Amino acid sequence: MNELQDWFAYSSYRPGQEEMLRKAVETAKSGGVLLIDAPTGSGKSSVISSLLSVRKGRQIIVAVRTISQLATYIRELELIRKKQSDLKFSYLVGKNTMCPLGGTGDTYRKCEAVKAFSTALIRERADRGSLDPTRDKIILDQIRKNDPDHPLICPYFIRSKIAVQNEKGGGLRLVPSEGCKKISGRVIERSILPDSLKEICESICPYEVMTHASLQADVIICNYYHIMDDQIREQLYLNLGREPSDVLLLIDEAHNCGDVMQDIMSVSLDHRALEQADHDITSIRKDVKDLEAIRRLIPGIKKFLDGLRRSTETEDWFDPQIFSRMILRESFYTTMEEVVDDFMDLAENIKEANNKRGDYRTSGIERLSSFLYRLHNSGTNPAYLTLFRKDNDNIYLEVRNIDPSPALSTLAREHFCSIYISGTLTPLLSYQQLYFRVLPSDYPIHTFSLPNHFPKKNRALLATSDITSAFSQRQSEENTKRMVTYIKAFCNLPGNLGVWFPSYQMLESVTREVEMHLHDREVFIEPRESSEAGALLSRFINLPAMGKKGILFAVCGGKFSEGLDYRGEMLTGAMVIGLPLAPWNQVRQMIMQYYTRQYGEEGKFIAYTLPALNKVLQALGRVLRTPEDRGVLIMGDNRFLDPTIKERLPGWMQQEIQETTIQSFPTLLKEWK
Repeated sequence: MNELQDWFAYSSYRPGQEEMLRKAVETAKSGGVLLIDAPTGSGKSSVISSLLSVRKGRQIIVAVRTISQLATYIRELELIRKKQSDLKFSYLVGKNTMCPLGGTGDTYRKCEAVKAFSTALIRERADRGSLDPTRDKIILDQIRKNDPDHPLICPYFIRSKIAVQNEKGGGLRLVPSEGCKKISGRVIERSILPDSLKEICESICPYEVMTHASLQADVIICNYYHIMDDQIREQLYLNLGREPSDVLLLIDEAHNCGDVMQDIMSVSLDHRALEQADHDITSIRKDVKDLEAIRRLIPGIKKFLDGLRRSTETEDWFDPQIFSRMILRESFYTTMEEVVDDFMDLAENIKEANNKRGDYRTSGIERLSSFLYRLHNSGTNPAYLTLFRKDNDNIYLEVRNIDPSPALSTLAREHFCSIYISGTLTPLLSYQQLYFRVLPSDYPIHTFSLPNHFPKKNRALLATSDITSAFSQRQSEENTKRMVTYIKAFCNLPGNLGVWFPSYQMLESVTREVEMHLHDREVFIEPRESSEAGALLSRFINLPAMGKKGILFAVCGGKFSEGLDYRGEMLTGAMVIGLPLAPWNQVRQMIMQYYTRQYGEEGKFIAYTLPALNKVLQALGRVLRTPEDRGVLIMGDNRFLDPTIKERLPGWMQQEIQETTIQSFPTLLKEWK
């Protein structure tokens, strides 16, 4: 059976859903890229059934950002398995989540090191005839001596492996232990979620369990980094014994791909890393010769950082050539190539020495080495900018990637097909250009946009013509007063409400003005610290169940604007105050110039307005999560009525948007209620 209907989990299709799935089937058959823009409630996760129906032995990998998205696909696959009982699926999440081994430092580095030591120990004992490491007295003694704060071996990994004779080539090889295979089978059969995995695995490595399960799986769900980080992706396919060209790739919430890829390819440095690097050198001077040349470079870098404190900008470009001249001036080096080579050699030596001591922290020398390497290479690549940022008293130097297209294009070429889906991939053509500009002109790229089929009568979309967050009006008292008046009128609506701002600064200034007028609502203000966000959100969404109502003041692109479902009375209205454009400065101007060279006039929109527009759509999208939800959506900035922006909104928004003023707004809301 390979027809779509055989793999579709439901008795009927939602409006437009079958057409979307058929489009995915075509791409999965012929290869290439498909970008799907489909609003909330259109059944996007069922695209997995399209890939299953035509996979022909290929493995399917689904990349997600969050655990909640992973759970969504697990539920979808469980429903499909009711029709296709042989379906096997597993997942891989970050080792930070899975690893039960104690100790400090970088989890991935720790895992790499202890696995290497553990593997060597198992092989050494196996060569002496002890094939089962869990019965070997020497290994068990080593486990008892293992320092939990600085582990050198991993008992969880050791229990997941066993040595067997290699029948074909002779010698020994390591294979999953019976315990590992047994738990892997349970995971595949029962769809155990990540928060229960450690408990199920008990004394066996959860990551090895899931890796073994993935070898047998038709579908693997993993986080973005497994796919977008070159090194992690290479290791993933090595573990799976597959080539990317034999994989059908599905990426959820695809509007995030550009930001994630740019973050992966960017690197930063601050005073703390320099102090740590200085300490690293001091601590090894007795063991490593000829460190004086490297040590003399650090004061020059500190001097460069200190010089930036005099700048009045919070973010600005710095000249990498001036940086290089300053640190070379009083050093023993003549070129940056020599500096980078010596730093990279020293960083590798320090890493190896630290691993042998069970210290898995990333050293300052490694951070500095990585920064200098990327800085040196950025000189010939205009897709990287050298800039500095001020954050309170700290100064960061950064080599920032500003163009994800080369990396995302490579990702697309490597895989047989890749499907990118999101509820806010608007406008599709702009995302196609942003992600895949460097793909050959004959490479097959397809797009599909699904209309919003939620009942039109359940929503009202308003755009204000008399307020704005434009910089020229930021200090206008009249503009601020109108914002406050809009929010006060907005609060006459029932249920929980949310107001999103372009920045914390504007959130705090407007909230101060409006908070005193809100007597019948509990006020929630998004905290800057993530640790405080969970409890605040939990109380907010539970208010309706207690017969109460609240108002949430948050930031576009912040902790409460994406990936959260506020169903029913949890959120009955969303207002976005302003267009959350990034602050205009020299860095932004340089990014604009780069994109204009690549894309012409469209580059200005892609570089500057597209990210802001997506943040707005994400915030507004929190309200209407099911066909039964009712809600008011308000775009609080006159720029949303400008044709250059309005024409880039989703089709349903362009058709339904109503212009309003401070005078007509209360009446429109009253009519809505």
